[in-house]
This record gives sequence, C-alpha cells and structure tokens, in this order.
Amino acid sequence: MKFLGNVIATVVGIFVFIMIFFFGVILIGAIFGGDDKVSVKSDSVIELDLSRINNDYAGKYKDPWVTVFSDKKGVGLSDVINAIEAAKTDDNIKGISILNDQSSLGLAQYKDLRNALESFKKSGKFVWAYANTFSQKEYYLNSVANTIYLNPAGDLDFKGLSSEIMFFKDFQEKSGIHMEVIRHGKYKSAVEPFLENKMSDANREQVTALLNSIWSTVCGDISKSRNIPVDKLNEIANGLLARTPQMAKNQHLVDIVAYEDVYHDAIKKALKVKGDDDYNKISILDYTQNNMTTALTNIADDQIAIIYAQGEIAGGEGDVNMIGEGSMRRSLQEARKNEDVKAIVLRIDSPGGSALTSDLIWREIEITKKVKPVVVSMGNYAASGGYYIACNANKIFAESNTITGSIGVFGVLPNFTPLANKLGINSEQVKTHENSANYSPFVPVDEKFKAFTLESIEQVYNTFVTHVAEGRKMTFAQVDAIAQGRVWSGSEALKIGLVDKIGGLNDAIAEAARIAKIKDYGTQNYPEYEKTVGDLLANMPFSRTKEAFIKEEIGEENYMLIEQVKRFQRQKGVQAMMPFGIDIK
Repeated sequence: MKFLGNVIATVVGIFVFIMIFFFGVILIGAIFGGDDKVSVKSDSVIELDLSRINNDYAGKYKDPWVTVFSDKKGVGLSDVINAIEAAKTDDNIKGISILNDQSSLGLAQYKDLRNALESFKKSGKFVWAYANTFSQKEYYLNSVANTIYLNPAGDLDFKGLSSEIMFFKDFQEKSGIHMEVIRHGKYKSAVEPFLENKMSDANREQVTALLNSIWSTVCGDISKSRNIPVDKLNEIANGLLARTPQMAKNQHLVDIVAYEDVYHDAIKKALKVKGDDDYNKISILDYTQNNMTTALTNIADDQIAIIYAQGEIAGGEGDVNMIGEGSMRRSLQEARKNEDVKAIVLRIDSPGGSALTSDLIWREIEITKKVKPVVVSMGNYAASGGYYIACNANKIFAESNTITGSIGVFGVLPNFTPLANKLGINSEQVKTHENSANYSPFVPVDEKFKAFTLESIEQVYNTFVTHVAEGRKMTFAQVDAIAQGRVWSGSEALKIGLVDKIGGLNDAIAEAARIAKIKDYGTQNYPEYEKTVGDLLANMPFSRTKEAFIKEEIGEENYMLIEQVKRFQRQKGVQAMMPFGIDIK
C-alpha cells in the first residue's frame, strides 16, 4: 500500500509540476512579451487575411487573467475597418493585398468592409486581389479591387443566390420524436420544417423577396466596381458564363489569369522593388493591433460607447457569440452613468432568441435613451429578438443587405410520446390540481396546456408589436401588417419604416455624435464580459469538447444539421427568433 501511495504521489507531483510550468510560461510571456507591436516599414502592403476575424467585436474581459490566456491578436471587424481608415493617411502603407481571402463573415459585414476599401482606394493607394478560387461571397468582397488575379487552374463561383431549408415532418412520424409547435405569425417559418414537408407559399414568398433584394445589393456593388451593367451580370450568373478562369476574364470579372508568383512580381514592379528583394508586407492583424495600441493614447474627452450585441439572445452573462442580459444591461448602465459618454451606438448582429431576455434589454435601452441618445447599427442580422432590442432606438441604421424584421414569436416543445410507445415506455402523472403538472415530453400534449401557451405567445407578440409601434411612431395595425414573422432586407425595411437610414457602423457613430452635438470624440467598446479563466481554458486544445470532435469526424454540414435539431430542443420559453436558419450561397 505504501508503494502504491508513493507512485500516486509521484504521478500527482509530476502533473502539478507540468501545470505550474505550463501556466508559468504563459504568465512570463504575458509579462515580458506584452509589447508585441510590429514595426511598419516604408513602402509596405497590408495583406488582408480575414480567416481569424469572426465577429464585429473580439471582446474584452473584466478579469485581467482571462486576457492573459486569450488570443493576443483578438481583433474584430470594426477594428479592421478602423485600421483601413488609418492606413489611408499612413505614408508607410502603399496598398492592400487581398490574398486567398476566406472568411466566416456575412454579406452585410462584407458590405461595410467594401465601403472601407472603396474609401481607401480614393486616397490614391491600390487594392489588389488574388485567389486560387473565388466563392461567390469572396468575389463580392474582392471585386472592389483595382486589379483581380485568378489562378489558371482555379474557378469563380458566380451564379446568383440560393437558400435550402430542410423539413422533418416525415422524420418525426418515423422516429416517434414530435415537435409540438405553437406560434403567431403566418410567416413565422422557424417552425415550419416540423409542420410540413414542403415550403409554404408565404415562406417561399419572403425567401424569394429577401434573396432578390440581397442579390440586388451584391450585383449593384459589383457592377459599380467592375463597370459591368447589372443586366450583363445577371446574364453571366444565369448562364454560368464565368465558370472557368478564362471565361471569367472574358466576362471582365477578373483582370489577369496567372499564378500567385506572377501576382507578387507585379506588386514588386508597382512598388519599384528591384532584383530578388521582396516587398514589405504586414498582416492586417498586426497592422490593426498597432492601430488599436496607438488609438489608446489618443482618447478625447467626449466619448461614444459602442455596445456590441452578437449571436443568439439567451439568459445569463453572454459572450462574444451569445447575447446575455447580464453583460448587455451592465454595459448600458455603465455607459449611461459615465459622464464622458455622450451617446451610445448599439451594434446588433443577431437572429434573435429568448423573448424575455430581449424585453429586459429593450427596457434597459428605454431607460438609457431618456438620458443619452441611442443609435442602432445592424450587421448581418437584426431579426426578431434582434429587432426587438433595436426598435426603440433614436435612429436605426442597416446595410441594404442586412436581414431584419421577423416580428413574431413561437414556442417549440419536443414530445417523445410516439417513440416511448414504440419502445414500450409508458408515463403517467399524479397531480393535486387540474393544471399543476409541468409539461412532460412523454405525455401527449394537453389541449388546455396548449391553449395557455398560445395565450402567452399572443401576449408576447402583442407586447412586441406595441414596442415596435411606439419606437417607430406607427400604429399597432401598421406594424402588425408588416410583422407576422416576415423577414426583410435592409433596403426593404427602409421602405416600410423599420429602419431610418442605410449605412454601416461608422455612419451610425457619426449620427450619434450629431444628435449628441459633439465633434471631437473617441469611442469605447462594450461589453466587458465577466468570464473566468476556467471558462476560457475550456476552449483550449487539451480541453476540446465532444462537439469539436464530432464536427471533425462527420464534417461541418452534418454537424450543422445536428445543431439545428439541438437548437430547437434547448429553446425554453417563448422565442422571438428569426423565422428560419438561412445560409445564403
């Protein structure tokens, strides 16, 4: 026994030593390697690699130890856009190279980035692009370049937009797993896959209108950048006339078909770099990090708070990928009480989620705007709950291809009674009062329970519409007519009064400054998330989740299918959620 105890003690000692050594190395690196600013050499080119840019906002943490273990290159898209703006007047920067761009950013975010690149070009500096292959979304961004290169063995995807929705009615009947659906809104199609085997006319109508509106924005921007008529672009898309590199060049979608070394040689020539010398490059992450560090030393007296609301809306603290009432309400309160903050911009990128959490955030905005102006900037989505928290702002900005609206609510209750019957499982309830039993997924849904739930959903819907009507200075009937869960693009939402102006985050910031009557100002980013080191370590390689392993084994698309089913299972309470998971291709 003593021998075994010694062995265990030795193993534990080794483990503790390894952990102390591991964390010690990280701590020493944080202390002595904190100043990792990269120098910007003269005649440099920024390489725009967006593969590590996932959100508008990369997040801040109240606990400094969390920052120690986080990615030092934590950069958001808003930081990148600010850096591109700074590069316009940076004498060391001669141009931007978009090289094999691959990103998880959405079309509305690309729209904002395109605008920044367009502004950069007007400074007289160049934007060039090269890719081995162009997806349609990637081409939308890259089409802003002065010169576009494509690999001779590559391809360009340009065929118009599409969206695919899967239906599970037959699957439910065969599996015995049934989703009980209670909803308000004829367009509230988030739950339609569980009710039908095909798309309803109302859903097809809204998806078609949405895709056409977004395509109009995409096509219009490409037309302007490439000087190709919109009708011609539609002809190219319809006939797949740019499916090979040479065909793409013939249609003037790209300028030069060549390999990457030729592309780099051309940049060297433009910069007058001679011989075998390479031209100076700096990654967008390093350049943005430098710009963020410099900006910290130039803080004006007057400030505009930018509060980022990203991801689905749920209870709790929230993080960079989830909107929680904890971080959102705290951020609004801090900005409201900070005398230096003169106005607030709420940047929303959310398909919605919990109706209760949405209402709690809405209430905090209602209190805040009585003290300071609140302007909303919509990203890729500000739908359902995302619109709920936007509707009472002083002004609302959206990109023309933002997805918004979806004013409606629903409830989904998984029921396993048919499956339980197949397996020979029977469940019975004993109760003291007629309605005292909670909902059970193993008992057929009681009609009274369904009626009470519908009553709750109707109440939330009426509250939602009332908030929108008051915030947008419309009647209940006017909002109800454009609500019913229908989604709209930003350009459509402008026409029906759901947004005030088309524009990006910087446009919203400028409007907030105008309302607050300030000219010289800085910005402060919120929220600061109250996360622990334990929360962060859970995402490290040695703590990979089972979800990460599943995704690796079955592939991204199959994993997303599983996640879609799981999302419905975990949605508790009434939901103000975008009517369907749309993946525009």
